[in-house]
Amino acid sequence: MKDHLRVAVIGAGHMGRHHARVYSSLADCQLVAVVDKDLDRAQKAASEFGGAAVRRWEDVKGSIDAATVAVPTVHHAEVAVPLMERGVSVLVEKPLAPDSTTALQLVEAARKNKTVLHVGHSERFNPVVQAMLRMEVAPRFIETQRVSPFTFRSADIGVVFDMMIHDIDIVLHLVGHRACTVDAVGVGVLGTFEDVANARLRFGDHAVANLTASRLALKTERRIRVFCPTAYLSMDFHKKAGIAIKLADNVDFIRMARERNFEDLAQMASMDFGSMIKIEPLVIDDVEPLRAEIQSFLSAVRTGQSSGVTAEEGLAAVELAERITTTVREQGWGRELALDSNA
Repeated sequence: MKDHLRVAVIGAGHMGRHHARVYSSLADCQLVAVVDKDLDRAQKAASEFGGAAVRRWEDVKGSIDAATVAVPTVHHAEVAVPLMERGVSVLVEKPLAPDSTTALQLVEAARKNKTVLHVGHSERFNPVVQAMLRMEVAPRFIETQRVSPFTFRSADIGVVFDMMIHDIDIVLHLVGHRACTVDAVGVGVLGTFEDVANARLRFGDHAVANLTASRLALKTERRIRVFCPTAYLSMDFHKKAGIAIKLADNVDFIRMARERNFEDLAQMASMDFGSMIKIEPLVIDDVEPLRAEIQSFLSAVRTGQSSGVTAEEGLAAVELAERITTTVREQGWGRELALDSNA
């Protein structure tokens, strides 16, 4: 097991800079290079966080053990596959690829070269999600909302691959099943890709999920609600806060309600329902999701034991996102909008 890993960050944009910042703060690795075709941008990041600034990763002096790939999604494979062929483990920013064919190419490259390939679904490491996972819930209905103003950083992909992909990964992880039916709609306003989308996923008799994403909102909201036979969870990713209403904690209230018939329940109209229900705040750890994600990645590089978002999970998220975007295009709402705008 190698204790001190030599790492590089490829792509010094918004997310790449954050990866460089985290790597530079960890004692068990050394940030040896920041790579970007815009050398000035690479130099700015390197001067702040360390390492050499180079235009190509092939120009990095000495070997590297691991790398973050934070270039535009359409270039993930052309950067990550040669790295894995050199035996370098890779953390690819989400989404894994712009389509399932390319995503599968990345997965197969990791298998062939026996390298770690993780996907940067950092929301999985949000302490809110971790608190929810500790409860080991069995969801029957999930509702997510992820909206924000357009940052203009991901104009090469639509809102499904840009934002909804986080919730797709979380839903797949919570439900534990991948086979589902898809009903989706969306609208493209600012460009050729959808900027607003809603998808309803039915996982057979296991669960239903309703996902909404928009990058045209005036404020940022990232929420999830989970309905289970034993509990109801409501969580705010953005504020890192959440509550749980557990069936076991409310047995007395449920028993009281059941002992009355429907006509008698009207006698409870003057009571405050909220004050009668026991609401438990979730215990949320104060952890930066990206830092936890990178530490998980480096641990997997050392031990081969993965606790992060694996290549196969990243592929599953891309496959489902692709199905959603295909359904959105088939609805044709964007074409109707374009016709209206030309009127």
